Amino acid sequence: MAKTKLNAEEQELLEAYESGEFESDLDADRREYLTKAAEEMFKKDKRINIRNSSRDLEAFERRALEEGLPYQFLVSSVLHKCVSGSLKDISANKSGQRTR
Repeated sequence: MAKTKLNAEEQELLEAYESGEFESDLDADRREYLTKAAEEMFKKDKRINIRNSSRDLEAFERRALEEGLPYQFLVSSVLHKCVSGSLKDISANKSGQRTR
């Protein structure tokens, strides 16, 4: 999997966690709420079948391999980003206009 760049605070938290020194200040109710929210967020309870070009599928497979992910996970992630509004258009040029 690709190495994620962490800021100083995130790196400090990771090191504390890995050394066993990290102690959460969450109470049991908040921990349970966050656990359930995370489970709901990532639950995959529906299946879809789509037709796609071989070229696009191969591109997804290559990109997934580069990222160290299953390609189905990458496709699901792109769909999620699209519907949640967080998908970035990398084909846009610096002036903010789409390239043709």
